Amino acid sequence: MNSKKPAGGNQKEGNEAINALPQIELPPSITVKQLADILKVEPVKIIKQLMRQGIMANINQTIDFDTATLIATAFGYRTQKEVKHQALPSHKKEARGKLPLRPPVVTVMGHVDHGKTTLLDAIRQTNVTAHEAGAITQHIGAYQTTVDGRKITFLDTPGHEAFTTMRAHGARVTDIVVLVVAADDGVMPQTVEAINHAKAAEVPILVAINKIDKPDANPDHVKQQLADLGLVIEEWGGDVVCVPISAKKKQGITDLLENLFLVADILELKANPNFAAEGVVIEAKLDKTKGPLATLLIQKGSLEPGNVIVAGNTWGKIKALFDDKGKQIRKAAPSVAVEVLGINDVPQSGDVFTVVANEHQARSIIDKQKPSLARAPLSLSALSSQINEGQVKELNFVLKTDVEGSIEPIKISIERLGTEKTKAKVIHAASGSITESDVLLASASKGIIIGFNSRPMLGATRLAEEEGVNIQHYDVIYKLIEDVDKTLKGMLEPTYAEILEGRAEVRAIFPSGQRKVAGAYITEGKLFRNAQVKILRQNKIVCQSKISSLKRFKEDVAEASAGLECGIGIEGFTDFHLGDIIELYRKERVA
Repeated sequence: MNSKKPAGGNQKEGNEAINALPQIELPPSITVKQLADILKVEPVKIIKQLMRQGIMANINQTIDFDTATLIATAFGYRTQKEVKHQALPSHKKEARGKLPLRPPVVTVMGHVDHGKTTLLDAIRQTNVTAHEAGAITQHIGAYQTTVDGRKITFLDTPGHEAFTTMRAHGARVTDIVVLVVAADDGVMPQTVEAINHAKAAEVPILVAINKIDKPDANPDHVKQQLADLGLVIEEWGGDVVCVPISAKKKQGITDLLENLFLVADILELKANPNFAAEGVVIEAKLDKTKGPLATLLIQKGSLEPGNVIVAGNTWGKIKALFDDKGKQIRKAAPSVAVEVLGINDVPQSGDVFTVVANEHQARSIIDKQKPSLARAPLSLSALSSQINEGQVKELNFVLKTDVEGSIEPIKISIERLGTEKTKAKVIHAASGSITESDVLLASASKGIIIGFNSRPMLGATRLAEEEGVNIQHYDVIYKLIEDVDKTLKGMLEPTYAEILEGRAEVRAIFPSGQRKVAGAYITEGKLFRNAQVKILRQNKIVCQSKISSLKRFKEDVAEASAGLECGIGIEGFTDFHLGDIIELYRKERVA
């Protein structure tokens, strides 16, 4: 018998040989340089191979998928046309009414010890399906729970500072804020801050009056305090949902969750899961064994292993996704938070991430991005120019005063100012020192901080420089009002900003002839002889003068740096107290 092979045998063997080749994805069109990068060969080799096919092309010329496939096959690869995850271009999105609903994303905020953590723990253990209960083993900054078949996502990063830091990065992460207020304590300073941060972000607030089980609980008093702050609850004729709860005894949790869904239904939260994913970095860390890990909140589209993302100044091809229980998943839809493996470095919390076509595009985007630099502070005079040019319609202020009594008259005076072009709005006002929280709020709201007899804490000064937030200091009300008025009218002359050069703490006081000198330890920067300084006592200025003498041991010196002790004499001032702070500033003209 003739043992001939079937006619199609050679073709079958050929197909098997091709299928054994490593596979790569290629877009519909690609440049010679991009193809060379993917195939990991020199561009000149690609050009030579094209010439063999009768095609003359330079390094930047674009070739189609079929031509690129011929070249890839010659180099030992089989190809597949790249699947575009972003099925709909951003400028041709579906009508909002046709989009599917997504779970609401909720942040819990409030004063310390009012029960935020206890409430989150109670929600974790309540209203979850039986197989999920107790299975939460991995903290990734966010988690989901299910109520009557509907999901809700909680950001487990409570606190208005974390909330506002993300907003300062340009990312709005929260749909609803749950404000927790203890029924026994009532409204406290951090409660007020949380309200103002949520209002500035224009996020709906749902109030949870906690600790109603305590003997001294007074929910009506809390409701009155909230009304005084502009949060009028529904039963008093307002539009703010209020739910009494006891997080410790797990009372009212179901009612709270149902009301959250009610607010979410009113908001009509929708997103298309068929887009390439976009979202925000919730938190990130460097794991000793796994390398960089990032928790991402998906806001649009869906994320899958194999997707290439750019997040801030980092990028990577996603190797794996993990949910809040540490379980590996294949896909993350809108409002889901996942921990991802595969990023080349640790991104910053609040960075926006997007899925891109391939690694080449990711590298290209990163290369084009300039390194993150501190922004130049936005001064009143700069704002004045912008107002004159019609760029600014509303000017936001964070007001800090030395005493409560100064708040209302200054706030009323500022908000009465303005023109048809622009208005002034005090988004937060309180007494005390200027804090990091104040700086974050001003940064996120593109506003300015006004300190009336109020000085910034050390951390706030540093953060203001990093965030490009301008802090204006006043001790005379009419001057404050005059400057704001001129700014709003676009008339303010250029001003001078104070740049902190050095800081020292008085730790001893020594007689020196007819006067006294301070034995001081320099905590920051440098001090110079004859430099202008301010003496602060309990964060209030008690003297402005200049350094008349500067000694190290018994020797006169021109300057002294941080970490050194020195003797300081101040011209015309001898009333030193232990703990006084000596600050040296230089003035810099703000163009």
